[in-house]
Amino acid sequence: MLKLMSDKTSNILGDNPKVSFLLGLFIGVAAFSTISALIFMVAFFTGKNTKFTAGEEAADVVAAEVDLGTAEPAPEVAEVPAVSADDHIKGPENAKITLIEYSDFECPYCSKHNDTLNQIMEDYGDDVRLVFRHFPLSFHPNAQSAAIASECAAEQGKFWQMHDKIFEANESGTMGIDAWKQAAQDMALDMIKFNDCLDTEKYADQITAQMQDALEAGVGGTPATFINGYMVSGALPYESFAQMIEAELE
Repeated sequence: MLKLMSDKTSNILGDNPKVSFLLGLFIGVAAFSTISALIFMVAFFTGKNTKFTAGEEAADVVAAEVDLGTAEPAPEVAEVPAVSADDHIKGPENAKITLIEYSDFECPYCSKHNDTLNQIMEDYGDDVRLVFRHFPLSFHPNAQSAAIASECAAEQGKFWQMHDKIFEANESGTMGIDAWKQAAQDMALDMIKFNDCLDTEKYADQITAQMQDALEAGVGGTPATFINGYMVSGALPYESFAQMIEAELE
């Protein structure tokens, strides 16, 4: 094709060597640009659908990149199970904003995100309610037992207290079964009931079910937060969440 174009232009413009050189250069550049553009489009459209599943270490890296500002994915509409009486909830039922958080107690970015959510709850008061759900990643050795410990504490009406104790252990690097039992004792829980619940992993199936729901809703790493049904991946700064909340309140 390029040879045909060259022959035609040669017939039209004659055999002037300067003209032939410039035309050849122009045609070569145009062809190279077209090929480069095609390669870019193929790479872009084949790469943009890459997803991580629970248990892959890459999922936590995604959260890290978002937290550091190297990526800010636009919120995505996703189907997430409706809030029910089985959920752990802070804030009024009629709040204008519902934040559903899928979290891993051992994820360092979830710990940072917890601080952000606490600030949101303080600043927006009754306009916001927070729902906590589990998404313990398999490469965090203490995440599953921490999730179970929080559910065992919930049996005795102390979910949020245990939630806070676990994140304190995350920050201090003291996570483990002994830490959960000590926390339960400090909260004056029925230790026979709590220990039996924890040791038998009573809530393992419930936690797995929450993870499956999250995966079907598009969650691929932690933390993941749904703002009135719009999913935001990663521990974005407080200001980013505030902008989204303000937009929902308008």
